[in-house]
Amino acid sequence: MKKKLETFCKKLHIDNVGIAPVVPYKDLEKILKHRIEKGYITGMEEKDLKKRVDPKETMKDAASIIVCLFPYFTGNRKEANIAKYTYGLDYHIIIKEKLQKIGEFLKSHMQGFDYEPFVDTGPLVDRYLAYSAGLGYFGINNHILTDQYGSYVFIGYMINNYPFEVDRPLNQTCIQCGECIKKCPGNAILGNFEVDPRKCISFITQKKEALTEEEINILRKNKMIFGCDICQDVCPHNQNIAHTNIKEFQENLVYTLKEKDVEELSNKAFKRKYGDRSFSWRGKKVILRNFHVLNTKDE
Repeated sequence: MKKKLETFCKKLHIDNVGIAPVVPYKDLEKILKHRIEKGYITGMEEKDLKKRVDPKETMKDAASIIVCLFPYFTGNRKEANIAKYTYGLDYHIIIKEKLQKIGEFLKSHMQGFDYEPFVDTGPLVDRYLAYSAGLGYFGINNHILTDQYGSYVFIGYMINNYPFEVDRPLNQTCIQCGECIKKCPGNAILGNFEVDPRKCISFITQKKEALTEEEINILRKNKMIFGCDICQDVCPHNQNIAHTNIKEFQENLVYTLKEKDVEELSNKAFKRKYGDRSFSWRGKKVILRNFHVLNTKDE
């Protein structure tokens, strides 16, 4: 069945698929407890630690986890003021559809097959699953790296009740050159494979609460009004990588938002125009706040 799974995934242009085990992830639990103690959390994480480290907390009869990578790199654009992962249509929608196609394919070949698909919003730690499934290795900036697509990959996974043969993690890390540490505007990358996400521009641009003076100063060190790509752009592992092979991430691309255009839209009109874009999930108000912060930096 694993061969059939891999063959079907290739038909969907999913080249990277692996299997993570269903066990309590004790090593991950230690890492997460350490992060919580240090305050390296944003509040967006799953609050129940058991759900983050034990797949059976989500699906009682889970037997394995299918993990897929979805590359999204389409090139560098100097004029962009939103992160690369938001150029195309909302990846949650596209990946969920592909995972459901995989699930229905497997259901048609296995009696009693059951699954639960997740994209970025599930309880488990996506990057840890990708690492466990042998699909990539960790960069010092905590991104998952691949040889073909660098770190510009989305991660989707399916907890399921079939015991697929498990893959092994890759025994490597990034070259640890330190470029991402030096170039991070918020000094969020700590150099020991730990990150303080509260100082990451990507998080700050998505924060709904009022920004602190420190967060405003960090945000003003970059021109992005949603997300950030600096630590990825400077990474040697992301040079000369392949463009995405997934059609949905090649089409209908948006690179830049203009303050006046966003301002003129009502909240409903904003949702109608950009509701299928991942940068829209925090709403118009947050994006306009980010514009205001950047446009008043010289006052």
